[in-house]
Amino acid sequence: MRGELYPRSAEAFLRHALDIAPVVLIHGPRQCGKTTLAKMVGEPQGFQYFSFDDPFTLGHANTDPKDFTRTLPERCILDEVQKVPELFSSLKMEIDRERVPGRFIMTGSSNVMLLPKLSDSLAGRMFDMRLHPLSQVELSRQSSSFLDCLFAKAFEAWHPSGQDPQIYKRILAGGYPPALEIQDEEARFLWYRNHIDLIIQRDVQDLARLRSLEIFSKLLALTAAQTAGLYNMNKLATQLEISQPTAQNHVILLEQMFLLERLYPWRGNHPRQLTKTPKMHFCDTGIACTLLDIDSTKLQTRRPQFGHLWETFVFQELRRQGDVFGRDKFNFFRNRAKVEVDVVIQRGTTEACGVEIKASSMVNKADFRGLKVLRTALGEHFVAGVVLYDGELVRKFDDQLFAVPVKMLWEAPAFMQSDLPGF
Repeated sequence: MRGELYPRSAEAFLRHALDIAPVVLIHGPRQCGKTTLAKMVGEPQGFQYFSFDDPFTLGHANTDPKDFTRTLPERCILDEVQKVPELFSSLKMEIDRERVPGRFIMTGSSNVMLLPKLSDSLAGRMFDMRLHPLSQVELSRQSSSFLDCLFAKAFEAWHPSGQDPQIYKRILAGGYPPALEIQDEEARFLWYRNHIDLIIQRDVQDLARLRSLEIFSKLLALTAAQTAGLYNMNKLATQLEISQPTAQNHVILLEQMFLLERLYPWRGNHPRQLTKTPKMHFCDTGIACTLLDIDSTKLQTRRPQFGHLWETFVFQELRRQGDVFGRDKFNFFRNRAKVEVDVVIQRGTTEACGVEIKASSMVNKADFRGLKVLRTALGEHFVAGVVLYDGELVRKFDDQLFAVPVKMLWEAPAFMQSDLPGF
């Protein structure tokens, strides 16, 4: 159904934040649903909408930010605020003049928290919330309960309903709402292609005046091909035929636009025994598949490439669920012996869980090797470890280690207790 609105897990957090802070910033990639969420929550409460994509509004705010701010209504939505960094000081003065909660909802398609004028001007006056493309939980209209199940080790209530025959389609479709309205795979590919071109031609130029947009296009394809791999700046610089500092700046720009994420290693109490190199994860598998020219047939036959996209798909689902309340910290584990756990999730200062991601319908004891090493490293802080796989059954390895079907990420049950089949 075209124009269908999906429930956003972040809606409750946004409503709560508006009761506390004068400003709430929703930031995330372009077309992920920020404006829709802001209007859905704000307009029924009397918020008026202003977009800095509109040339007149942008010109007024840039030419005379004090006058623009003075003429704003009591409650308003300011869309794409990364375009007007000069406005932030005037907003601070207006907020301090009448400091009441819920005055402004702002959105940004680049990580405006990296802009010193924003972070300095609105410090202590603003909540910021990251909005991702749609998660599988949101697409299935469920609540985000998997991470709570993980930390409670409460997998017993899940009743298997078979493997997910849609998993390849989920990876290809990604999570961008406009793309998901398109049922035809080829037409959706064209939407993503046009979206990528728009980002390069408009957003990249807004943030950095690059001499060659062709290099940036090539960088996008290279990083998509290396998703779920270790970050190798030297290799990227060589492939692009540019200097290492320039390559590094380009990668930072990708991160600033929420197109790429570096996942940093868990360091623990013995950092010398662990890797210092981060992993790279692309922001969305729909965009990654488009950049790599992968359709459903290629995805099912190119197993190594599928493995990397599968890991990114699962990691991003975990991240999208975890970022709703911002209480979970994400890392990965890798020691000098190259023993690895794909995701380490820390909750608070005393609890951590490990997640191994396996693109297979079968699990055996050897698949828990990394989780057992992580358990030793974490000691009493280790709560649970799971191997997420494309199977049908929850299997219990011991009191802390489980094999869990990946579809439980968006079908996680309420907590119950029952016996699990063992290995």
